[in-house]
Amino acid sequence: MPNITPRKNKNGEIISYRIRVARGYDSSGKKIKPYEMTWKPAPNMTAKQIQKELQKQAVLFEEQCRQGRISANQNIKLADFCMMYLDIKKDVLSPRVYADYTRTIEKLIIPSLGHIKLADLKPAHIQRFVQYLQGDVKQKRDGTPDEENTKLSASSIKRKLAVLQSILSQATKLEIIPFSPADSKKLTLPKTVTPKVEIFTKQEAIEMLSCLQKEDLQFQVLIQLAIITGCRCGELIGLKFSDIDFDTCKVTVERSAYKITGKSTAIKPPKDYQVRVIAVSRYCIELIKLLQAEKISEQARIGTAWKDDNWLFTQWNGEIMNPQTPSKQFSKFLAKNGLKHRKFHALRHTSATLLLYGDVNLKEVQSRLGHADISTTNKYLHSIAEADEAAANVLQNMLTENETITLKNISKVG
Repeated sequence: MPNITPRKNKNGEIISYRIRVARGYDSSGKKIKPYEMTWKPAPNMTAKQIQKELQKQAVLFEEQCRQGRISANQNIKLADFCMMYLDIKKDVLSPRVYADYTRTIEKLIIPSLGHIKLADLKPAHIQRFVQYLQGDVKQKRDGTPDEENTKLSASSIKRKLAVLQSILSQATKLEIIPFSPADSKKLTLPKTVTPKVEIFTKQEAIEMLSCLQKEDLQFQVLIQLAIITGCRCGELIGLKFSDIDFDTCKVTVERSAYKITGKSTAIKPPKDYQVRVIAVSRYCIELIKLLQAEKISEQARIGTAWKDDNWLFTQWNGEIMNPQTPSKQFSKFLAKNGLKHRKFHALRHTSATLLLYGDVNLKEVQSRLGHADISTTNKYLHSIAEADEAAANVLQNMLTENETITLKNISKVG
C-alpha cells in the first residue's frame, strides 16, 4: 500500500499530499528511493471527498508504477526513472551489459543529469553531458585513473551516450516524454574511426599453430577450437564434453560463460540466444579426446578435490575456467614466441575471414559464428560456396601445411 503524507503550509493547513510507492532494495541491500508524486485537492472539496479521491489517486499511482507507466505530469526526475529503467531491463540485457549499464548510470548519468526532471530535459543538457564525457578521465577496472590513456575515446563516449539514449527511448515508449532529447541528429558528437578487423594472416596462423604444439594440451585445444569454430571466448569456456559429438565431429554451442567483478563465473545463453551446431575436423575431435582422458587422469589423481562438472576448460580442480584467463594466456603465448600481439577475439575474426577466403558461403559463415544479422558477417567480406562439413575441412587444410605432427607426439606434450 502506498505511503501518504500530508504537506502543510506555515499556518498548519494541509495544501497537498505526497504519495510514495516503495521499490525494495538493490543488490547491495541498500533501500531504493521510492516512486513519488504529489496530489493537490481542489479548493472546493470536502474532507470526505478529499479522502476518497486521495485513496483513488494512491491506488492508481501504485498501479502505474508496477506496470511501468508514469505520465510526465508526475514530474519524475531522471535519477528516479533510471532505477525504473534498470528494473525493466534486468531480464532483457545480458548480465555483463546490465552491470556495465548500471555502472554508467550510477557513476556518470545520475551525477550529471539525475536532478533534472524528464520533462525538462533538452538536447542542450545532453550536449553538455557529451562535453563532460570528452573531459572525463578513463579508469582501469579497479577504478583508478588510467595514466596511459587519460581521456575517453570517441567510441567509449558513444557507448556511454548510448546508455542514456536507451533510457530516454524507454521513457518515450512509456509515454512519459513525447520524444527523446538525446537523438543523435540533434547532437554534435566526436568523430569515430571504424576499427579495422584484426586478424592473423594465413601465414601468421600457420606459424602460431606451429608454436602451439609446445604448449599444454588444454591450451592447444582452446586455441584450435577458437580458430576452427570461430566461437566467442565465453562460448568456448562454456563448453562441456557432453556438447561434443565424437562420431559426427559436431560441437553444440548452447551456453556462454561470463565473469562480473567481485562475483563467481556464471553461465548464460549464447549472444542473441543463437544455439548452434558447428562441424569441426576429425583432427580437432582427436585432440578433445586426449584432453578428456587427461581430465579423467587428473580427477583420479586429486580425488575428492576435483569438481566434476564436465567442463572442457578448467582450473586445476575441475572448476570452470575464468573467462578472462584465455586472453591473458594468449597474450603471454604470443609474446613468448615473438609473435605479433593480437587480442584473443582476433581468432574469431581470423576464422571468419579464412573461411570466406576459402570460398565458403557467407550464410554458412554467419551460421557458424552465430550472427543474428548477416550484415554483421558482411564486415568479413564477400565469398560463396559450401556447407558446414566442408567449412571445417577448408580451415584445417589451410592451417596445416603438412600433417607431420602425430597425435601420439601431442599426447606426450599434454
